[in-house]
Amino acid sequence: MNQHFLQSEAWQAFQTALGREVFRHSGDDWSYLAILERGTGHTRLYCPYGPTAINEASFEEAINSLIKLGRQHKVTFIRVEPIELHYADYLKNHRWKKVTYQQLQPEHSQILDLKQPTDQLIAQMSQPVRNIYRNYHKKDIKIHQSTNPEDIDILLTFVHQVAERTGIRPHSDDYFRQQATTLFPLNAARLWYATVNDAPIAAALLYYTDSTLYYAHAGASALPEHRKLNAGTALLASAVIDAQSRGLTTADLYGIAPDGASPKHPWAGFTRFKQSFGGSGVTFGGAWDLPLRPLPYWLYRTYQSLR
Repeated sequence: MNQHFLQSEAWQAFQTALGREVFRHSGDDWSYLAILERGTGHTRLYCPYGPTAINEASFEEAINSLIKLGRQHKVTFIRVEPIELHYADYLKNHRWKKVTYQQLQPEHSQILDLKQPTDQLIAQMSQPVRNIYRNYHKKDIKIHQSTNPEDIDILLTFVHQVAERTGIRPHSDDYFRQQATTLFPLNAARLWYATVNDAPIAAALLYYTDSTLYYAHAGASALPEHRKLNAGTALLASAVIDAQSRGLTTADLYGIAPDGASPKHPWAGFTRFKQSFGGSGVTFGGAWDLPLRPLPYWLYRTYQSLR
């Protein structure tokens, strides 16, 4: 089964380390990891990028298991995010509500096929990306990998800078540090970073499964002399080629704007960046809610919509 990283045992270990109550259930042809999340006046059972199933019959079994689990814990609602687009029809026909006001995970992503020859993989990248990858060492840029949890602070420096510059609200430092503490020893994640004269100028946190590289979190120095070096491009290209050399078959660049989105879409910039590495866009099943306690659910949904 094509299981996403957010359904992996490594992600389960991370959620447990955060103190959250998690559940893993499975059948012959289905499985899911679900997280019990508590908010003000409501609880939800959240299944990120899941459940995973090989066909609609097994998907229905997984959904019925989730409903039973949700009722046992008296949750307000259940949220699922199947990666298979065609399962959205099943959910629509069984009283699930499409979530349009609050996407926890991207509904669209850019996927690179790592099974092709390296020369062909590089050839599918845009010319600027190819040039940056082939020549970054001439600019004294060095690319590093680390599984030392303390090195996550390199990324946090850039996360803070991006938040200050754009006004976004990133995850807390403790959240990132717990990821490093939990996932690095499991070889499920690693930090990639670029330096010039031993000073970090870009960094990215990448997730790994046996088959797939996930480009999860990234940031770079905003100083003009650093921006013109395009270290983030060199870093991601290096990580993709490295993943292929390790025998991985796919690179998921994790989140782009939908086809036909306005050039003013908030994700337009990094969508162009990710698409410059080649590959193709995919659409997942989206986020769907099943209210088990309708009144608290609709109060919650109204509040989220107003926000």
